[in-house]
Formats: sequence, structure tokens, C-alpha cells
Amino acid sequence: DCLTLDLDPWPRLGGKGAYIDLLGRGDFASMYVAEIEPGGHLEPERHIHEEIIYVLAGRGSTTLDLPGYGERTFEWHRGSLFGIPVNARHQHFNASGTEPTRFAAVTNLPILMNVFHNQGFIFENDFAFTDRVGDGKYLLGQGDYRPVKPGRQQWQTLLVPDLPSMELPDFHARGAEGKHLHFVLSEASMHAHMAELPAARYKKAHRHPAGAHIFTVTGQGYTILWLEGESIDDAIRFDWQTGSVEAPPEQYFHQHFNTGNEAARYLAISFGSVRYPITAAGRHMYENLDVPAKSGGTQIDYEDEDPKVYDDFLAALARTGTAPRIERPNYRTPAAAAR
Repeated sequence: DCLTLDLDPWPRLGGKGAYIDLLGRGDFASMYVAEIEPGGHLEPERHIHEEIIYVLAGRGSTTLDLPGYGERTFEWHRGSLFGIPVNARHQHFNASGTEPTRFAAVTNLPILMNVFHNQGFIFENDFAFTDRVGDGKYLLGQGDYRPVKPGRQQWQTLLVPDLPSMELPDFHARGAEGKHLHFVLSEASMHAHMAELPAARYKKAHRHPAGAHIFTVTGQGYTILWLEGESIDDAIRFDWQTGSVEAPPEQYFHQHFNTGNEAARYLAISFGSVRYPITAAGRHMYENLDVPAKSGGTQIDYEDEDPKVYDDFLAALARTGTAPRIERPNYRTPAAAAR
């Protein structure tokens, strides 16, 4: 729970903070939570690692010093998402005089530290990345919609003002009549996407490389994780609610279940974007995110899942008094599944 996580003074940031080192973060990404006191601000900084910020609580603003634009400021509040352009000098401010503000940031600092092992190069570099903002309207929270194909649609911008209310395109291939949208933020190699899971439904299981930090934007439910060949009875299970974060480990199948009466939204941030996938594994995931695992993809279709998945979901709904809104899958026989 990022909202209740204990934080300590962090002199470099100028506020309070803590790193969250999740088992599934991998070698490329790191995450921290920072808090700004009422009426306060963090220290200005610049760095050549990429950073995507999701606002957990409160409201405030960020000032950027950008090549070709000069000093520009944009505002944000709980549920906002934005990308810091590489090496742009920036500073965060709390707009409230009575309440603290808190945000989570996911970065690709670990891989850069491992490659360059020089903090001066990363934090004191004066190179200007003039291509990282794009259209000036992106600084205002506007963007460009790129309808690639279902499940691959993109929204290019710097700032997404409000994730909970943003309209999302349909993406039914993952099941449960869900919705899905990729974000291209500040031309980064960091990835972000948001998905919506309708009430009392669950998505098909899938897997991918490590590094995806998954934040619950709205709603409540649970997730199960297991490795191929393991029994569902031995799967890891945990509950989530608004403010939670998880990171599935490398190649663990995982499946998300909405146990509430309202749609749930979650935000995933990782290394390797839809425009710049960086690794072969990242490109494979992007190209096969809705292809069944038995066909070389990353997804388990409903009819191929363990029947206990649905039984456990019914039991979880019964505990919350919620009626299921997804029918029992028509499971394949083992022989049919093999074919």
C-alpha cells in the first residue's frame, strides 16, 4: 500500500521518501515513493535516467526547464501521470498548504548505474535532449491518439491529467470485456499502459519479463501468480486496492480478478516501451500479448485454464456479496487442449 507506506527524510530529494524493492522489478527498473510537505517543494534536479511519475495523493505542480521551450510549469493531482523528459531540470511543488502530496516514480536508473557507474555523469550531465518533448500541447495535458490496432492503441503526450476518468478503447482479446491503452510519455524507452477490468470479472492469465510495476488506480480485487508446471493450489495470492503496487517476477503467469461492483483500473510501468521495446523479450511480449501460450504467445485462454481458477473466483465474490458477471469457461479436455 503506497498510501500508508512509512517514509523517512531524504536529503537529496528535499522531502520524505523510500525505495520499494519488489521481487519482480528485475535489473532495469527501480521504484520509489516521495512525499512533499504542505506548502513545500522538493529540490531541483536533472538526470539522464528516465522517470515516469504517478500521483498517489494530493495536488501540485512541476516546473521544467526544457530546450526550445524555456521554463514551463504544469499542474497535477491524484491520478495524474507524467514523464520527466531526459535530463530536463525539474522541480516538484505541493499546491496545498494543509495536506501532503505523495507520488510514485518508476525509473530506469539501475541499468544506467550498472553501465556507467558514475553518479556525476548521470546527475551532473549538461547534454540537452531536444527531441524528448515533441508538440508543445503535450505540456498542457493534450496528446495524440494513434489507433495501431486493438490492444496496441497509443496515447502520445507528456502529461495524462486524470487516469481514473480517461476514456479507454476496448480490448476484448484479454477477456472480460476489458479496455486498454498504451502511453508514449516524453519519447521515453520507459513503458506505461492502463487497463480496465469490469466489475465482477477476471482477465485471462498472462506472463512477461520482470520489471512491470502495477499500480491499482481504482477498485479492489486479487491477483494470483504461478510458474508454468506449478499447480494453481500452490499459486501466490494477494489482495489489492487503490494505492497498491505489485511486480510479477520473471515469466510468472499472473491473473487479475475484480471482486467489486465497479470497474477496476490498473497502471503498469516498466522498462521497454511500445515505441522503443529495447529488448527482444520486450518486443516479443508486445507482439504476442494476446496470443495463446500454447501457440507461442504469453496468454492462457479461459478454456485452457485450471477449472479451480473460476471456482476460487466464485468463492471470493461470495465473501464480498458480489454476483459474478462472467460465465464459467467451456474448458477443453486435455486431449483437445493438446491439439
